[in-house]
Amino acid sequence: MKKLLISIAVTALALPVFAQTATTAGRLAVIDVQRVLNTSVAGKAAQERLKKVQEDKVTRATKMLVDIKAPDTEINTKKLSLSEDKLADLQKQLADKQVALQRFGQDADKELGEARDKALLELEGKIKPVIDQIGKEMGLAVIFNKFESGLVYASDAIDITDTVIKRFNDTMAEAGTTPAAQPAAAKKQ
Repeated sequence: MKKLLISIAVTALALPVFAQTATTAGRLAVIDVQRVLNTSVAGKAAQERLKKVQEDKVTRATKMLVDIKAPDTEINTKKLSLSEDKLADLQKQLADKQVALQRFGQDADKELGEARDKALLELEGKIKPVIDQIGKEMGLAVIFNKFESGLVYASDAIDITDTVIKRFNDTMAEAGTTPAAQPAAAKKQ
């Protein structure tokens, strides 16, 4: 009889702990941050800015390649008729332009990487408060980054990505920082 009472008491004490654990475990969500960056208005605008910078770099590199072809073509077509001094001068010009192109490529890669990192950091700073607010409103204990957290599976029922994207777009529109709102704000000045 004493053992029965002890086991009932232990079971009764364990129920609140189990119930608390069960509700806490249910208060988690996941978010696909990459999808937020790719589909939100601000994310698309950042991608367009980065794409423009990249296209400008490619255009400049293409122009440099064209400039390299001139001395290269002259060396190849007039090699036998040029004096040694003129040939050496053209070869030096060609080598200098090749080095300049290589440096430009390295600098462009570095600049594009820094611009991408800066844009992502800026977006992260804007998205984080939105995620925090949604987490508080939904009473969530944890929000995982769906693909960078080591998560292997998550039910779509706990995925709040669409909610975050909508709220983030709404927040950016209210703040007047969306690409559509920026020209209107510029006209007012």
